[in-house]
Amino acid sequence: MADRTTAEAIADEILDRTGGDIRLALPLGLGKPVTLVNALIRAVAARPDARLSILTALTLERPPMKDEMTRRFLGPAADRLFGQYPEPAYAAMLREGTLPPNVEVAEFFLLAGRWIGVPAMQRRYIPANYTHAYDVLAAWRPNVLMQLLAPMGSDYSLSCNTDISSDLLRDRRAGRQSFLVVGETNANLPAMSGPDATLPRAEVDLCLDPGPNFELFSVVKRPVGLTEHAIGLHVARTVRDGGTLQVGIGTIGDAVAHALMLRQSGAFAGVDRSNPFRDDTFGETGPFDAGLYAVTEMLVDGLVRLFEAGVIRREVCGAAIHAGFFVDCRDLYERLCAMPPERRDKIRMMPVSFTNQLYGDEETKRAARVDARFINSAMKATLLGGVVSDITANAQEVSGIGGQFNFVDQAFALNGARSILTLPATRTKNGRTVSNIVWAHPHESVPRAYRDIIVTEYGIADLRGQPDEVAIARMLCVTDARFQPTLLAKAKEAGKVASDFELPDHAANNTPETLRAWLKPMNLPEFPFGSDFDDLERRLLPALSILSGAQGNRLAVARLMLSGLGGKLPDDLAGRLDLDPPSGLRERALRLALTGALRTASDNRQ
Repeated sequence: MADRTTAEAIADEILDRTGGDIRLALPLGLGKPVTLVNALIRAVAARPDARLSILTALTLERPPMKDEMTRRFLGPAADRLFGQYPEPAYAAMLREGTLPPNVEVAEFFLLAGRWIGVPAMQRRYIPANYTHAYDVLAAWRPNVLMQLLAPMGSDYSLSCNTDISSDLLRDRRAGRQSFLVVGETNANLPAMSGPDATLPRAEVDLCLDPGPNFELFSVVKRPVGLTEHAIGLHVARTVRDGGTLQVGIGTIGDAVAHALMLRQSGAFAGVDRSNPFRDDTFGETGPFDAGLYAVTEMLVDGLVRLFEAGVIRREVCGAAIHAGFFVDCRDLYERLCAMPPERRDKIRMMPVSFTNQLYGDEETKRAARVDARFINSAMKATLLGGVVSDITANAQEVSGIGGQFNFVDQAFALNGARSILTLPATRTKNGRTVSNIVWAHPHESVPRAYRDIIVTEYGIADLRGQPDEVAIARMLCVTDARFQPTLLAKAKEAGKVASDFELPDHAANNTPETLRAWLKPMNLPEFPFGSDFDDLERRLLPALSILSGAQGNRLAVARLMLSGLGGKLPDDLAGRLDLDPPSGLRERALRLALTGALRTASDNRQ
């Protein structure tokens, strides 16, 4: 290994060894060696004769602070919430239009919502299923692989990103690829072991070791509301003891994990008995005697919590969890680091060619992945069962398909397996409540030919193998009642249901009021697995969510201000947002709208 002790020296060495024409493969998410990447961009920018092309995914950044209230709320707490993470310089340059002309970036999965309206990224997005991203990368022939590494005795650990890197390194060893391996160490990374996660030092050509050990990016846990808890409780009824589990990140993933822990504790049956949206299609309510096995592209906190609680314990080849990558809250990183090595070894990091598909040792995978439940989130669903997870109607890429379709495909290939796609029945947009279940959408992430199980807060729609008229009826039965008549009229107009078809009486109960009546007495936790938000911030979050949903609708904002008249914003909350006292008319209006949003949030809790 060459002796290079600074990021700048390593960047110069890369330029020399590649002749100044660099095709850089960067891991997605947490595995980016940001110190080295930024140094390389500076070096290339200073050399107009050089060229840097980057292929990556999921560039991590703090959320944008576009409106004033968000800046007041997040600004003072940003380092605590997200970590002092040195964001990749190319991200800001792309957004500002200042990326050097000899540097280009393409991604196959975007940080959700971050790149909407940014043409430079929208044009360079590559749509690819996660298992096919490696094919794209291999055909591109990278000549440099850079990765953040965890020190691990005499070796290094790929830690959070075995997903594509381990297959790329395997091809390098076999002579099918030729590239420099460049690392940057970070002692904050959990040192995950196992053959696919261990990287011998002899295979690393250049390494910033020790690295600056910057703080890792932390994904802030958001509040789990009644909608998410309801979805989690419905999903938990589908999971069989002794089966296989995959769960995605986010509030619904947390809700599913919490519901499965309720099953293990024995408290689930009481919640389930009072469920007004329950049907008898699925009825798994008991604890897990045999335990679950998890195979997932993303290792999320909820899965690790289930592992720690003993729900996930069925082992396959010595591991209870096989996962491809992770990026989550700092608490997860710390708990992984603190685990006894023999316990942490039960969580095995693998390439997505293993986790996301059956090809390669298919017989073993089929025997292991019994009664699989692949649980992922969606943005919208059509009445015919198509699902939208990554793109808007006007073709703005929100995130990416990632591995979602890989797991949908596995659900159809494996005996006893099911794909479960979840979404809230409604959302608030510009102060208006709109349905997430629509008649049609111009872009479908999962086409209706793969429709399986769709879950909203109003129940489970089992669509697999059903005629269109049955699928439509079942989708309407998990749609918010306010939108059922319009959608049913569309289906009748298209001749997809009989002209005299009527929904069953129970579908009229699909209302937020019914949902609150069911779950409010249960006192379900807003943060099942902890939070980095302090007490003041937790009190503010519901009101800020209401205020955010009203943005863009002057009438909705005016209603909040009217609701705030005669009320009083508590001094501690006003001080936290630097509105005590308000300065000028604009701050007075902000304070009044926030007071109204707090009152609305309080009413919603009653």
